[in-house]
Amino acid sequence: MIGLGTVINTAAIIAGGLAGHFFGRLLQERHRASLTAACGVGAMFIGIAGAMQGMLSVSGGVLSSGQSMLVTICLALGTLVGEIFNIEGLFERFGEWLKIKTGNAKDKEFVNAFVTASLTVCIGAMAIVGAIQDGIRGDWTILAAKAVLDLTIVMVMTCSMGRGAVFSAIPILLFEGSITICASFLKPLLTDLAMDYLSLIGSILIFCVGLNLVWGKKVRVANMLPAVVFAVIAAFLPF
Repeated sequence: MIGLGTVINTAAIIAGGLAGHFFGRLLQERHRASLTAACGVGAMFIGIAGAMQGMLSVSGGVLSSGQSMLVTICLALGTLVGEIFNIEGLFERFGEWLKIKTGNAKDKEFVNAFVTASLTVCIGAMAIVGAIQDGIRGDWTILAAKAVLDLTIVMVMTCSMGRGAVFSAIPILLFEGSITICASFLKPLLTDLAMDYLSLIGSILIFCVGLNLVWGKKVRVANMLPAVVFAVIAAFLPF
């Protein structure tokens, strides 16, 4: 069944959020702070692992690095476009709207939890590749595996940051659902090289999400999202 992977992933996020909401009541403030930091460290290492996989190579027993120019240009151009359109502001305004409509107007951390959780579960090649596989072949196994990870991540984030995290189910439903529906059109564009570049830039953005979780909001990650589009475009340039 095409689209089943998105449904499973969305349901897992809701389940994780509900579990985190009820378990979170049992935690003290210092426990919540520690869990937030733990999530951040985990996200940072997931990002580092993905980025190093794309930037490091072994040839003749010698470890070498590459793609530095690609990373710099994609991040710079992507951030410029994101700042012009203020994508992070759109996320925050949507979060504020959700906060009021869901009766959480007094929750000061709602928007931060919603934006952080949404970026964590939406960014990355796993969401895109899984949605494409689901749309083209009806193969939802990648999204099912991602659902297990997202359930754990959102549960911990809900425990530490609040109920806003569970509403990341809405962006993931729209994001993965849209890609699944459009998969037949995206298939010719997403070559192996394009997916490698997308995974590299996506991993760096995941690292930035972790950075914000550990040290507070230092980077407007949502405004860097267009970088993944430039990464795909770069795969078709003759250099």
